[in-house]
Amino acid sequence: MSKQAKTLSQVELRRVLDYIATRKHALRNRAMLLITHLAGLRCGEVAALRYKDVVSADGIVRDEIRLSSEQTKGGVARTVFVSERLRKELEQYVAFFRLCKLQDSNVKFFYSQKRDSDGFTSNTCAQYFHYLYKKAGIDGASSHSGRRSFATAIASKGVGIKVLQKLLGHKNIQTTSVYIYASDDMLRKAVELV
Repeated sequence: MSKQAKTLSQVELRRVLDYIATRKHALRNRAMLLITHLAGLRCGEVAALRYKDVVSADGIVRDEIRLSSEQTKGGVARTVFVSERLRKELEQYVAFFRLCKLQDSNVKFFYSQKRDSDGFTSNTCAQYFHYLYKKAGIDGASSHSGRRSFATAIASKGVGIKVLQKLLGHKNIQTTSVYIYASDDMLRKAVELV
């Protein structure tokens, strides 16, 4: 079995966020990171997001992001539920985005600083996360770390694997089970339930 992407602790996530705060495009980069950690999106899904997918015609961040079959890895449309914490993060980015970009609702949600670019591709998004984690000093982290951290955080709260399967958009529950990292703390809490 191949090595899984690192699941980040809250301390490690904070370290990455602190690093982002010192760099250019901090609001965009923070929103990109947190949409993987707080909603479990894949890089390809992050790169495929359009402004209209995330923000309604009234300018409000949506409660649910509907990913079309073209935007997902498995080719099956799914709904991504936006938590209150993620909504607040996205609202900050959207306020900045409105100041800098044309109001074309079909534009990519996460802009690229490269001139004449239509935003990130799946590959450039994956590369971005690889270098972000590396520069923030998080060994073993990759573009999938946010997704694995999302799955593990939900599982540690006692949410069932079927719910997690739906949230991640997996067809097969065995795929979902691979995402969950069972930490020593989770194991300690589990035995205390007996």
